[in-house]
Amino acid sequence: MSDMTYSEFIDKLASNSPAPGGGGAAALCGAIGTALGNMVGSLTVGKKKYIDVEDLMQELKTRCDKLQAEFLELINEDAECFLPLAAAYRLPKDTPEEIAARDAELERCSCIACSVPIKIMEKCAQAMDIIEIFALKGSTMAVSDAGCGMIICKAAMQAASLNVFINTKDMKDRAQAESFNAKVRELLYIYESKADNIFEMVSNKLTGRKKKEYPFEADMLMQ
Repeated sequence: MSDMTYSEFIDKLASNSPAPGGGGAAALCGAIGTALGNMVGSLTVGKKKYIDVEDLMQELKTRCDKLQAEFLELINEDAECFLPLAAAYRLPKDTPEEIAARDAELERCSCIACSVPIKIMEKCAQAMDIIEIFALKGSTMAVSDAGCGMIICKAAMQAASLNVFINTKDMKDRAQAESFNAKVRELLYIYESKADNIFEMVSNKLTGRKKKEYPFEADMLMQ
């Protein structure tokens, strides 16, 4: 699916096809947000003003290149992992034996279907850590792109989280379900705040509002 044109992907997403769905859309958004951050690095390298962070920018750009490719792979992987779950819901349930077999298959496929959205969230977290540095140390001419990249990755992470929660809510193995949910909530707790802080910082810079003190900024600039 990552090889589709934009129009083909959007049309497929809007159709009644089980895939791509929210997970694939989240992965695509993650790739877009990461690429926006990467653009800040591209506009920073080679500039005399930023010679002190040249090596850092190059390193971060390499990491972003890898993340972008991984996000695109996750579009396909999400579809591959979700389709068996969609098929499991269509299994017969006319006899106790069929019901038991269907329940077991739904449980197995639900666990698999949770795996990719969690991967997407983890990749978003990696991207947001990088974009934070781009926002603080990259070209000020592209700071808006860092802010855009950050909030798009935040949206991708939130979208992916819902694709975990919808699968865990009916799982019979509640210990496993809560393990997935705890991982998701931890990532949201850390990275929603990080994204909001960067968004506010960038917005203030662009609008000329009085700058508040950002507790993360001093530590980041010392690295």
